[in-house]
Amino acid sequence: MNAIRTLCFATAALSSYAALFYRLSQARRSWRDGAYRALIATLLLQCLTFTMGAVAMSGGSFLGVGNLAILIMHLAAVAFCVAAQIILLRWAATDEAAARGTRYWLITGIVLDVLLTALFFLADGPGRPASDFDGTSRPLLLTYLLVFIVSQAVPCVTIYRQCGPYARMTDNASLRQALRMLSVAAVVLFLYCTARTVNILTAAAGVDIGAWKLASNVFSASGIVILSLSLINPLWGPPVSRLTEWARSYRSYRALHPLWRDLYEASPDIALEPPGSSVSDLNYRLHRRVVEIRDGWRDLRPYIDRETNVAGVAGGDTAGEAGAELRQAFAEAAQIKQALKAKRTGIVPDHSKDAGDFDDRDTDNFGAEVAWLTQVAAAYSKLSKAS
Repeated sequence: MNAIRTLCFATAALSSYAALFYRLSQARRSWRDGAYRALIATLLLQCLTFTMGAVAMSGGSFLGVGNLAILIMHLAAVAFCVAAQIILLRWAATDEAAARGTRYWLITGIVLDVLLTALFFLADGPGRPASDFDGTSRPLLLTYLLVFIVSQAVPCVTIYRQCGPYARMTDNASLRQALRMLSVAAVVLFLYCTARTVNILTAAAGVDIGAWKLASNVFSASGIVILSLSLINPLWGPPVSRLTEWARSYRSYRALHPLWRDLYEASPDIALEPPGSSVSDLNYRLHRRVVEIRDGWRDLRPYIDRETNVAGVAGGDTAGEAGAELRQAFAEAAQIKQALKAKRTGIVPDHSKDAGDFDDRDTDNFGAEVAWLTQVAAAYSKLSKAS
């Protein structure tokens, strides 16, 4: 069990040092920025917290004082939470509000650290077994542990409550992503506080919950890794966003294939170049697929019957705006399917739809166009399978 706890502390420490070294590489151009200095201070405290956690797992004294590593870890954790709150204020609040909030959190952090230090020595922290800091029935030491947990839980709640509104306020995509990740980290770290409280109270009551004690360490390490990632968002955020966009485009490209294939077979001239399976230039190929689907759709207009019976093709459980759009997608898909059959047989419907455009679709917005055609393609595939 100690090995897993040590691994959790080491993981949190390594992620903290990685974030610190990355941010220090920006010192030359960013040091004058107060938010940057607050971030460096936060990362230093984060590193100290989990380094001391790993040291404390080795047992014995630190600098000749028993359990001093535990005390330093807890004091640094309080300061780290305060610094994280200050960073959030400097990211998102006005200068006046940030200054006011910074003073409040600094005073709160100092009071908490003084209180924890006093309780530690009044409870004879240096002379107690290290296991007592996992939970004990001794009043002063139990109070020390509960005060520490409250000092961690409250910033988690405030950070979570602030991240959502601040993320919606900012126009900076990278900052918005970092704030959202910070809110996830706050939730995970609050789960750490909850699990740690359970550990403390069950130990005080003499109840052994076994391996469940490790839940707090797992939540702590996971939360810190997520927090570290949020603080180095400029490093990994853009590549991940590009990868996510590529995956989204690839899914759309594949989803459009059945509709495009049948339109291409009916009108081979719509293809600018011979079809290929390569996706090396996916953005270009997706644009071509959309254009070719539209061209093939236009070629079908003399065969599209305005009075094609599409009642019930989308099912009867759709409602609202999304339901109306889904019904329209099925209606378009049904008309395309009927038109392809009519073109193959050479029979032009009496009420052909040989003029006009595509039923009030905005073709200037490429993203919206892809989303709409993907819906039509999905409906077309369902109708083809059902027939």
